[in-house]
Amino acid sequence: MPDIPGDCTGIMNALEEIHREVDDAARELFAFHRDRLHCAQGCTRCCRDDISVFEVEAETIRFHYTGLLDQSLPHTRGACAFLDAAGACRIYPHRPYVCRTQGLPLRWLDESAGGDTVEMRDICPVNESGPAVETLPVDQCWTIGPVELRLASLQILVSGMEMVRVPLRALFRHSA
Repeated sequence: MPDIPGDCTGIMNALEEIHREVDDAARELFAFHRDRLHCAQGCTRCCRDDISVFEVEAETIRFHYTGLLDQSLPHTRGACAFLDAAGACRIYPHRPYVCRTQGLPLRWLDESAGGDTVEMRDICPVNESGPAVETLPVDQCWTIGPVELRLASLQILVSGMEMVRVPLRALFRHSA
């Protein structure tokens, strides 16, 4: 990892550890669901323009990709700003957490209008073949929530209670 001045080194190391843990757990789920997952380089269905990340992840991208952000244009609107012309991610080694689990069966807890907690599930339409996502055991889905809480804790260390979200497209100096 490059040398980062000040207290940022600990934050960057903690973020890299979170990303490693996510990659390890996601790799197991990708292997388990390999017959139903059709995600591959060039599939950009989940790579949308409306993705935003915590400032701590945005700062990591700024640190590692200064030249790209200063000298290149983002991908055309509608798709993720970090895609290249062939649909590959230009920041793949340092991509945000949200990009590391795309395509997997997802589950999360949500509060209903009546105040009850309900489990919600979803999967990319490209990967719907196979058992219905609602019938999968909990351990065969990526649970949204725990990693986001860890990222929020890192964000608090960086900026106090301010939970800044940064659109990925906003990281580029020039717009397309």
